[in-house]
This record gives sequence, C-alpha cells and structure tokens, in this order.
Amino acid sequence: MIKLFLKIVIVLLLALAVFTYFYSRRPEFGRTPTGKRLERIQQSPHYYKGRFWAIDPIERPVETSQFEASMRFLFGGTPERLVPSGPLVSKKTDLKTLEPDKDIVVWMGHSTYYMQLGGYRILIDPVFSDWASPLPFINRAFAGSNIYTADDIPDIDVLVISHDHWDHLDYPTLTALKPKIKKIVLPLGIGEHFEYWGFDVNKIAEEDWYSAVKISDSLTVHILPAQHFTGRFLNQNQTEACAFAFVTPKRKVFYSGDGGYTKEFKEFGSAFGGFDLAILENGQYNRDWPKIHMHPQQTAQAGEDLQAKAVLPAHGGKFALARHAWDEPYIRLTEESKTKPYTLITPRIGEAAEIGSTVIKCGKR
Repeated sequence: MIKLFLKIVIVLLLALAVFTYFYSRRPEFGRTPTGKRLERIQQSPHYYKGRFWAIDPIERPVETSQFEASMRFLFGGTPERLVPSGPLVSKKTDLKTLEPDKDIVVWMGHSTYYMQLGGYRILIDPVFSDWASPLPFINRAFAGSNIYTADDIPDIDVLVISHDHWDHLDYPTLTALKPKIKKIVLPLGIGEHFEYWGFDVNKIAEEDWYSAVKISDSLTVHILPAQHFTGRFLNQNQTEACAFAFVTPKRKVFYSGDGGYTKEFKEFGSAFGGFDLAILENGQYNRDWPKIHMHPQQTAQAGEDLQAKAVLPAHGGKFALARHAWDEPYIRLTEESKTKPYTLITPRIGEAAEIGSTVIKCGKR
C-alpha cells in the first residue's frame, strides 16, 4: 500500500513538473536575455554572480524563512477589508480629448499612469488585465478598478516599464497597445521580452542605471536605481528594476517604480533640484519583505527627500498583493504627510490632475 501511494505521488509530481514546464513556455512569460543583450548585461557593474543586484544587495526577497512566510500567508487567516466592500468610485477621463499642451497625470489603478508632459504622451507600467498573475485565479483586480482598455489610449510617444513583474509588465495589454507606441524606454534586460513579443527593436532604448534617454531637446527620461528584484517565473533577477525621472524645460516628475527606501531618494532630490511631482510606491508592504517595498512613513520621507512639491501614491487601489487592508496605505500616508512640505494628492482612478498646479483638487476613492 505504501509503495502504491509513493508511485501515485511520484506520478503526480512528474505530471505537475511537465505541466509547469510547458505552461511556462507560454509567450506571456517572456524570455531570458541571451546573445548580444546578455553580453551587454554582463558588462553592467550591477550584474555579477549571474544576476542583477539591488542598491542594497538582497540575497532573497523574503527576509524571514520562506517556510515561515508561506505559513503566515496561507494559514494566517484573511485580514479584514483586504478588498473593498463594493466597486471603487472612478472618474474616467477621455484621454483623447485632453489639451495636448497641458501637463497632466491620470492614475489608472495600481502603478499604471498616463501622463502628458511637455507636449508628450507618456504611459507608465500599463496593466489593463483583470489578473496580476500568470494564473487566472490569483491577484484579481478590485471591482471598478479596471476602467480603461487599450482602445481608450491615444498614440503614445513614450512607454516606460520599471520592471518585469506581472503587475507592471502585462503581455495582453502591451500586445494590444503595440501599434500605438512610438518609443519604449526600459532598464537592462527587459528588451528581451519586447523583442520576443514582436516589438520593433529600433523603438527600444534599453539602458542601465544612471543613464539618460534623450527623446528630444524638450524631454529626457532618466533611468535611476530602484531597491527591488525582478523575474516572471523561476529565473530571477536577469533583468533590472528602475525608477524614472522625466525632465522637460518646465517640469520634473519622478516615478519610483517598486522598491524599498534608500538614501538615493535624497541624492535624486539634490541632483535634480527637486520635482514638481513624485509618484511613489505606497502599498503591498509586508514585514517579510522590508527591503523591497516602502511602508507609508518611508514613502512620506522619500517625498520629502526628493524635494517634491506634490506626492501621488502608487502600487495600491487595484490588487491585494500583501495582507494589509486595501485602503490602509492611503490612510497611513495621509497621516504621515501632515507634517511634510509637499501636497499629497489622491485622485480617483481615471481622474486627471494637473502637474504643477498650485491647487490640485482630487476626489475620494
């Protein structure tokens, strides 16, 4: 009887391994860098021992034991208000009718932003799918949070992707947007996914940290370090994670991507002379990964370090990737921001906010 049981277990494990192998060959998983791209990656000072490393090197994303963290996640119970009790309130802006010379940002949920800056249309980490996961039953978008599709998006001058996690790099969304994208700015390694997905490599600017991509005399996109990790399945940290600074003659906007708090925020604030707007990660934090996401008090400090005039929180309001209440990051950041020199703005999904306005009025979620 024991031998039969062991045989069944072995067969099931083999079947699972075969399924995993073939499922992971699906195009949405992307492709690990090879050839000339890999040779270039290997020349980066941030790539050694066969992988990219964060600013403060992370041996593993989970700081406690993987077993302990998994047990807490699986058997710790469902926290109260992990998801909203009803559909989120939104205000869908018609992006195609916006005045092109206005500097505007539109939050689309989680870390997706449409931005007009210096006459350019910029799209940040677009995810319009219902799931932030390779499996269609994990990390479902909150009701009411997914109000935009690729059809709603005008032609995009610059697409930027901060890193290749599923909640920032979404294959179906990018495939639908492909004909509308004129230029793509990426950190090292992510170009492999785009080339594999059939994007024109001549449109891709793929650079290392502390690089400046000059779109024109009136717009430069700076690729900056982020304290995070990468990977779409088993092969981790073969691509880079980054933050961005968008600079025009009149405006400066910072986007953190994902990542933990580091002294670099203060250095960025000094180097760029402050920012009109800082879009900062504020959500999906957990005591098991203190180095790879910011808690609200760290987000508030980062806003001050960056010398930001206004702070717009990111990485929340759409997916429950961590175990805190869905709106806890906003509540805590509001409290932390009371003594900070910046203006905190919390627009509804789809609501446009003018960048650089002395009074920014935004609605409730």
